[in-house]
Amino acid sequence: MKIENIDIQATIEKARLLVSEEKQLSAATKSMFEIMILIITMLANRLNLNSTNSSKPPSSDPNRKKRSRKKTGKKAGGQKGHVGTTLKKVDNPDRIEKIEIDRRGLPPGEYRQVGFETRQVFDIDISRMVTEYQAQVLEDARGKRYVASFPEGVSKAVQYGAGIKAHSVYMSQFQLLPYNRIQEYFSDQLGIPISEGTIFNFNKEAYRLLEDVESRVKDELAGARLSHADETGINIDSKGHWLHGLSNTRWTLYYPHKKRGRCPAAVYGGIVS
Repeated sequence: MKIENIDIQATIEKARLLVSEEKQLSAATKSMFEIMILIITMLANRLNLNSTNSSKPPSSDPNRKKRSRKKTGKKAGGQKGHVGTTLKKVDNPDRIEKIEIDRRGLPPGEYRQVGFETRQVFDIDISRMVTEYQAQVLEDARGKRYVASFPEGVSKAVQYGAGIKAHSVYMSQFQLLPYNRIQEYFSDQLGIPISEGTIFNFNKEAYRLLEDVESRVKDELAGARLSHADETGINIDSKGHWLHGLSNTRWTLYYPHKKRGRCPAAVYGGIVS
């Protein structure tokens, strides 16, 4: 190891040799020198770190040489054979706006309509939609009241709809956004107040509703002729766990567990023993 043409490693080894051969030094003094040499070695090693021998990015390397980009002769953009994603017109647009010609700018004469030229603009409409259910109330001659039944699931004076729940679970469990980011999204973009605890409850409800789906996945994988198994390390409540995965071309099952190797049968419902 050299820094500015100084052989640090050779100097450290020479110092260690001198300390070990010196007979007049006490044990305490030798220990102190050993500690100093160790600290100097660690500091010197840190000075020698770069992107090739550590996790430091290439931009932090001293005197980094920028590689010139080689010309390939290819045109910019997608190459021939590249599968792209191009917008295509749809047959049933959500809204149609007809644009009529200002006939005042046309030369005098007779005109007849022969059709339209069309252009389509794809966009999104991020907005809140509140549905109010009004259950009819009837009262007979004796004063007895009868109230129409609300739709299934509409049980509170004010509540969140299935669309909000599904959207929240998607952002949390698939896009892996933190609860506070999801909360900000609903507040800023949709004007809908929602707490982190409510987002957590949405996830719990989805987990409960997917119980039958999970059982189906386990049954399908258990009966499959071939399945692929793997695992990767994860943290749950700051403790190390393993996320096990079992899959084939049609079904995939993920399950966290404390053990890595042969996961207990309870994990895959008897698939792995």
